[in-house]
Amino acid sequence: MSTIIKPLVDHRIYTIALRKMPEFLDVFNRLAMPVLLETLGHPMGFYTSLVGPQNQFVHLWGYDDLTDYERRGRARDTHPDFPAYLQASAHLITAQETRLIRSAPMPCWSTA
Repeated sequence: MSTIIKPLVDHRIYTIALRKMPEFLDVFNRLAMPVLLETLGHPMGFYTSLVGPQNQFVHLWGYDDLTDYERRGRARDTHPDFPAYLQASAHLITAQETRLIRSAPMPCWSTA
């Protein structure tokens, strides 16, 4: 399996209500993922917290540049099925952090 490095990454952290992670993951998989795959493409990864702040769900999406991020984000936000996910998950998410991070030039590291 090869890793595709994107120059811009949307790094999202959702804090989920206590003991609601299984319900959130179900809602996310059923209602958000079809829309996200259609509008954002394939994610770089999904994670849940193990050490540190608990009840957190992290997902990463790669973009070519800020224009690509904005274009695909608009497609997600205006997708007719996206409001169903937002409504179904509203009581499950207690906080959200969204970061745009960019790749750092590291000449000593190679993906080859």
